[in-house]
Amino acid sequence: MAGASGDPRTVEGGLRRVIGRRMLLVFVIGDILGAGVYALVGQVAGEVGGAVWIPFPVAFMLAALTAAAYAELVGKYPRAAGAALYAHRAFGVPFVTFLVAFAVMMSGVTSASAAARAFGGEYLAEFAPLPAPAGALGFLALVTLVNLAGISESVKVNVVLTVVEASGLVVIMAIGAVALATGNGDPGRALDFHPAGGAFMGVLGGTALAFYALLGFEDSVNLAEEARDPRRDFPLALFGGLAVTAVVYTAVAFTATMLVDARTLERSTGPLLEVVRAAGLGFPPKLFALIALLAVGNTALINMIMASRLVYGMAREGVVPRVFGAVHPTRAVPWTAIVFTTGVAVVLVSTGDVGGLADTTVLLLLLVFALVDVCVLVLRRERAARDHFQAPTWMPVLGAVGSLLLALPITGRDGEVYLRAAVLLGIGAVLWSVDRLVAGGRSGDASGRAGAGTGR
Repeated sequence: MAGASGDPRTVEGGLRRVIGRRMLLVFVIGDILGAGVYALVGQVAGEVGGAVWIPFPVAFMLAALTAAAYAELVGKYPRAAGAALYAHRAFGVPFVTFLVAFAVMMSGVTSASAAARAFGGEYLAEFAPLPAPAGALGFLALVTLVNLAGISESVKVNVVLTVVEASGLVVIMAIGAVALATGNGDPGRALDFHPAGGAFMGVLGGTALAFYALLGFEDSVNLAEEARDPRRDFPLALFGGLAVTAVVYTAVAFTATMLVDARTLERSTGPLLEVVRAAGLGFPPKLFALIALLAVGNTALINMIMASRLVYGMAREGVVPRVFGAVHPTRAVPWTAIVFTTGVAVVLVSTGDVGGLADTTVLLLLLVFALVDVCVLVLRRERAARDHFQAPTWMPVLGAVGSLLLALPITGRDGEVYLRAAVLLGIGAVLWSVDRLVAGGRSGDASGRAGAGTGR
């Protein structure tokens, strides 16, 4: 049904179905590529030694298990609310739905905030060593303007930035190929596996870090209302995007450790810049630093897009205040949700620690992933009106087990990360209570509205 704008592509809240299969695939790839791989290689090196590339395919296999659950659920319920909607349909407990929505929203905002703070590292220092908070806030303002411009404009910017950040990784892989051909690299170092805590713990800790670099595939399901054919396009985009990025990550990590020793990578805030410098091929470090900055920008843009769409989707379902469901009359974007998520990001950028925010993001999403894997099994009791992708049962089962394993303290995650996550969820619980008091129980009947609005 067309919305108020009169555009036949506009669904009944004002969002337009303008994203095709190819653009969706590029969106998934662009969401995964970015700040993670450009900044994380060194930290993984600290866990496993020279064999930095090993945790990436392991993380890919785990991510693919949960991606299968998302692919099934987005085909069955093609709405913008994502994991929160699935939890609501599976369990029908509004408080649980709200916490899931809040956790996913905060993970997107904290990830974008961490990317904004990362803007002030060694990559930016190649141009102007500005104070990190100032550079991050200015950068966040630019991201917000792009988000407010509209989904079509935002995705087009994402396409451009994805090409740029992918070109930077192609440069690194080309450097690796030349190094192998000329004998300048040390492939043996890339096979040097010396984890500090033993083989299992080293791979587990490295995988937990590498998993952060693969996050982003789950964000795309919040574009379900803006995709032309979500039932057919999302499975291809999710698995295709994960496969492409896993191959790229593995090749980049192998090249990095082949040319730069693990300790140097671990200490650097711009590890891939160290690779460019060590290659000695004449590629301008400033040009690569610019590419890296744009890659970080892409990560922040996509996370802020997704966080705002999630808030909008849950407002449509009556789980958060309806004011966040307002759509701009001409730009057709959820402008109040964008303003809200940007405000949260400003606070985090001004007060948060990059490493702690990133690790909290991983922890929150691992818990959400485990829940989504359970939801897909529970929701098989409901039949869909149309055919859609169905994952083999063993995939969500193993996905839930793997996600919970990586969420445990045995990965070496600091206790303060668990405390931070608990505080964030506690804030969510307080907001829920306040909303219930103000709304007089309006949120309590969200289950019925959610069921009516899934398009089944």
